[in-house]
Amino acid sequence: MGLGVEAPAVIKVIQYDITDLDVDAVVNAANTTLLGGGGVDGAIHHAAGPELLAACRKLGGCPTGEARITPGFRLKAKWVIHAVGPVWRDGAHGEPQMLESCYRSAFVLAKEAKARSIAFPNISTGAYGYPKEEAARIALKVMHAFAGDFRSIVACCFDAENAAIYHKLLDPSQRPDDDA
Repeated sequence: MGLGVEAPAVIKVIQYDITDLDVDAVVNAANTTLLGGGGVDGAIHHAAGPELLAACRKLGGCPTGEARITPGFRLKAKWVIHAVGPVWRDGAHGEPQMLESCYRSAFVLAKEAKARSIAFPNISTGAYGYPKEEAARIALKVMHAFAGDFRSIVACCFDAENAAIYHKLLDPSQRPDDDA
């Protein structure tokens, strides 16, 4: 490795409350209005405070497969990146491409904001019904592609099922040393 070049980020999988993470940017599994909703979206809006909703109103929404960025306001994270994943229909309506695109868009915005650490929820796997393992494969593919640009990438899972899927899919060199 040459001078000034950092090692690629190790992708870390945790089961934790994304609103309490101390990272530069948290990704919000947003809907197209960006005005809050249920699940992760509602939790992030609640924790960040009413300033987040006001900032999102100014953005005028976001198409599926894209992302937008706002300050983190009352979160530990400096930035919230609102990524809009697809609603699962059957996989034949561009869902994989849209999901990959929203992850890529989030990483691009994080890089532009000079974020060095970023945490993602399991985008589209809750109310949007995306099959969890397929979604995790796409997420990890994009995380690996951007690992050289970040100090830390966190897959922050809401539940044990998603965390287990991510651990299973990660390259053995990326898995934690313990079996817990």
